[in-house]
Amino acid sequence: MQTTEEHLRMLMTDGLDGDAAAHAALLRLLVPLLRGFYRRRVRGADDDVEDLVQETLIAVHTRRASYDRGRAFTAWLYAVARYKMIDHFRRVGRLQPIDDLEESLVAEEFEASSIAKLDIADLLGHLPPKQARMIRATRLEGLSVAEAASVEGIGESDVKISVHRGLKALMARVQGAMR
Repeated sequence: MQTTEEHLRMLMTDGLDGDAAAHAALLRLLVPLLRGFYRRRVRGADDDVEDLVQETLIAVHTRRASYDRGRAFTAWLYAVARYKMIDHFRRVGRLQPIDDLEESLVAEEFEASSIAKLDIADLLGHLPPKQARMIRATRLEGLSVAEAASVEGIGESDVKISVHRGLKALMARVQGAMR
């Protein structure tokens, strides 16, 4: 099942209205999204990523009343996730390298605004199938380039090129949609 902004938002609002099953379903759907988010940013042990996912799920649960129903859910979610990541970096005494800052900011801007405004499945549906699969594998599911290449049975450079071209096309599409 595809996780869409609209679906996540509906589960969140239903959970706020007292539907415990919707809230539980929301938390389950957030796990792979948060894993992918943290794997791209926290270069370290898988335990750190899992800890951050759990801390974020707890924060989503305990701070759910702060969610503004009139705003995009994923923007709120990724803001919570960024705060948890910053807290983690402060605890372990590690700052993000400057080289990665630009890529991280672009990725965060894409996640906070574009995913919230456009359905990611629809966006990927406009790409050639291989580009969509490689973006989904490396950017959404958190696989490394080597892992995605192995799963797909293609070379790592082919994965990198597919992701690069696909992201370039997505950014052009998103920028066009936002005008």
